[in-house]
Amino acid sequence: MELLDGKKAATKVQEDIAKEVAYLKEKGHRAPHLVAILVGQNGASMTYVNNKVTACERVGFASSVVNLPESVTQEELLGEIQKLNQDTTIDGFIVQLPLPKHIKEQEVLLAINPDKDADGFHPTNFGRMALGLEAFIPATPYGILELLSQYQIPTDGKNVVVIGRSDIVGRPISILLSQKPWNATVTLTHSRTQNLAALTQKADIIIAALGSPNFLKAEMIKEGAVIIDVGITRVADPSTKKGFRIVGDVDFENVKEKASYITPVPGGVGPMTIAMLMKNTLNAYKRTHKIQ
Repeated sequence: MELLDGKKAATKVQEDIAKEVAYLKEKGHRAPHLVAILVGQNGASMTYVNNKVTACERVGFASSVVNLPESVTQEELLGEIQKLNQDTTIDGFIVQLPLPKHIKEQEVLLAINPDKDADGFHPTNFGRMALGLEAFIPATPYGILELLSQYQIPTDGKNVVVIGRSDIVGRPISILLSQKPWNATVTLTHSRTQNLAALTQKADIIIAALGSPNFLKAEMIKEGAVIIDVGITRVADPSTKKGFRIVGDVDFENVKEKASYITPVPGGVGPMTIAMLMKNTLNAYKRTHKIQ
């Protein structure tokens, strides 16, 4: 078994971006600028945004955070998005999810300029991605592809099972892996899938993205399978200083005994998501400035 080290792979991506940014600055260009809109005081969201700010500093980006109260109205939030859409000094921005219940999330995502959609969630980018056209790819699926690439894990003709059909992970990664150059045979499964184990037991690669702690058990996989764990859930644990621990969708300790490759949680897909958010922002910057 070999760990798919997301921290190591993400560091390589960020080092490459940092070199490119340094070169652009030498040529007299300004630094790419990424903005995050953060609504409320959700602890996990605040941590994610802080990690993104740190990553921006690491690669030489400018970064800003727009902090809005939990009580922000739909109109006020859409107004902030419109300001960012029109600001030519900003290359990409994200609206950190989840949003408060009174906010219509889909309406918010639709308001983002597709050319500044660093998360790759806008339907325009999703549609272009599905057609194999140039697009901003959702950062987590993009990170999974990069991880598979760096570790030279073959996907051509392989049987891939994706567990979970969300619009930001499961559905896009199933589409991407079925396209060239990955050429996998993909089965997209979900909560209504019958006899899921019969499918996962035949899979060469399993991508678990359903948000259910320790869901994928050792008896559900075949010997030598590649396991990508996208899940991240806080589970109460009084023995830890914080009172909780982070676990994935995979029963890691038992599954690792049968897997050929497996991502840890934390330290697997998470760092890759942030690295590819940086990559999307750089690509947005280069597109805007017509830089090859």
